[in-house]
Amino acid sequence: MAENETAYDIQQIDTAELSRSLADIADRSQQLVKDFVARQESGQQISMDDALHMSKLFQDLYARMMADPVQLAQSQFAFWQDYMTLVQNTTLGMMGVDTEPVRRPDDKDKRFKHEGWEENPLFDFIKQSYLLTADYLHHTVTNVEGLDEQSERKVDFYTRQFIDAVSPSNFLATNPEVLQKTVETRGQNLLNGLNNLLEDLERGGGQLKVRMTDPDAFEVGEDLAITPGKVVYQTELAQLIQYSPSTDKVARRPILFIPPWINKYYILDLRPKNSLIKYLVDQGHTVFTLSWRNPSEALADKTFEDYMNEGPLAAFDAVEEIIGEGEFNVVGYCLGGTLLASTLAYLSEKGDNRVNSATFFTSLLDFESPGELEVFIDNDQLNSLEKQMEQQGGMLKGDQMANTMASLRSNDLIWSFFVNNYLHGEDPFPFDLLYWNQDSTNMPARMHVFYLRKMYLENKLREPGGIELNGTPIDLSKVEVPSYFISAKEDHIAPWKATFQSQQLLGGPVKYVLGGSGHIAGVINPPEKNKYGFWTNSQKTNDPDEWLEGATYTGGSWWLDWVEWLGERSGGEVDAREPGSSKYKPIEDAPGSYVTERSG
Repeated sequence: MAENETAYDIQQIDTAELSRSLADIADRSQQLVKDFVARQESGQQISMDDALHMSKLFQDLYARMMADPVQLAQSQFAFWQDYMTLVQNTTLGMMGVDTEPVRRPDDKDKRFKHEGWEENPLFDFIKQSYLLTADYLHHTVTNVEGLDEQSERKVDFYTRQFIDAVSPSNFLATNPEVLQKTVETRGQNLLNGLNNLLEDLERGGGQLKVRMTDPDAFEVGEDLAITPGKVVYQTELAQLIQYSPSTDKVARRPILFIPPWINKYYILDLRPKNSLIKYLVDQGHTVFTLSWRNPSEALADKTFEDYMNEGPLAAFDAVEEIIGEGEFNVVGYCLGGTLLASTLAYLSEKGDNRVNSATFFTSLLDFESPGELEVFIDNDQLNSLEKQMEQQGGMLKGDQMANTMASLRSNDLIWSFFVNNYLHGEDPFPFDLLYWNQDSTNMPARMHVFYLRKMYLENKLREPGGIELNGTPIDLSKVEVPSYFISAKEDHIAPWKATFQSQQLLGGPVKYVLGGSGHIAGVINPPEKNKYGFWTNSQKTNDPDEWLEGATYTGGSWWLDWVEWLGERSGGEVDAREPGSSKYKPIEDAPGSYVTERSG
């Protein structure tokens, strides 16, 4: 780059163009304010219910803190000692004396990677002051005696949400990287950011929908979910896709995927390089998957039983007729795994043994310790949610669930995009996984309330006869098919220790495998990437820590281990099968029409 060039255009801003931009922003903002007021008025009662719930929680916390003034005083004294050390070190640093930081950010914390946080004494002080205060707040609220376990988890979660929100990296005046860019672009980044903010508010109808990726960067069926296949059957709730073979011979027993309906199925078939479905087809398997509908208000009365009847049970009949094979290997992902276990328990009561093996991807069956999602689930909050869904036509809107999931990792999934889009004024980077993550789905209220109450709140699935499906009490201990559990060590949605407890509820032989990374990356981990690795242990124990301590670590993808396990249950080889049959003629090309339906 020549000496007289810079990385940014720093010409004088066109004042006429700036005036036009600001006038346009003012017009758009006025309409958005009206939409926001209308939205607040319609949801005022529910907002008040949520506020009262939060208020009671922290009032109880405050009362218990005041009941132990000695501990509170000790925490405050320790904080002020550290703070005075920070002030002293900052003063010495300004005089050229090297000192050790009072607080360092975690190595995985991306917020403070810019050199300005270290090299500039002012921003180094701001950073350390924030980290010190955050530690003090977190330590204070998590060491209050007398709170029940659920209240402790709620206080901890909401305190962390507050701490993350007030990070100095989220504000223009206290973020050195944003300030530098503002100077270099003469404020163009902020103007771009304001436009991005208005676009996101307009997309959300007055509610902020922070873009994680470019919503126009991909198209399902063109860039994503492009493995060749046909929709061979459909119900009101799901389409059944059969994929075209890529080998001359295939395994006799097919594979059927039951994906979660909280998200769309194509997480299993993003792009060719990371498509699990394509990988299995290329390994010589006949692969089917359910593609759940994105339900509208017309399907608001659908129940958990309907998802079983119109999903796996209907698919089993169709698959059996299409391939002339009465045994198949079935895979459930997350909520799809919960449905798979429930369906297998139901089939065991009916004497139906068509399922040859079951694989569970990051699936909960025992909800005793379901992770941070538990903070959103108690009677008061479920009652409030039911009122909200009733006002929304008997549906949980897809954005609501997406926002809840994002809040579990707010720095990565909310604030990093807030800073990029609105302070840096950059467009979000095109990323297939995040595009899928934002392609949210609605859920029928009756199904969702049953799932939250019976599974999360009451934990009835683990009890023999605790849940009835189609009038039949089910018992997971009667599920005797061989099972393979893959969980992820950093999973924040289905914590691995909870899935470890879950696999012990089944009556048949289970191989439990622990992969690296999280709920999605830990599963969608193609071998060519050679990432994360996995742990296995054939020794039986009820203690997950003991299991991990004695486990063997293998580098690379767990897919290789699973395909070997599946190979032992594939039933030999037959000639490749094209999609459909005389009875089930192909309806349309994969990925089908259900997957393209958008919530809202």
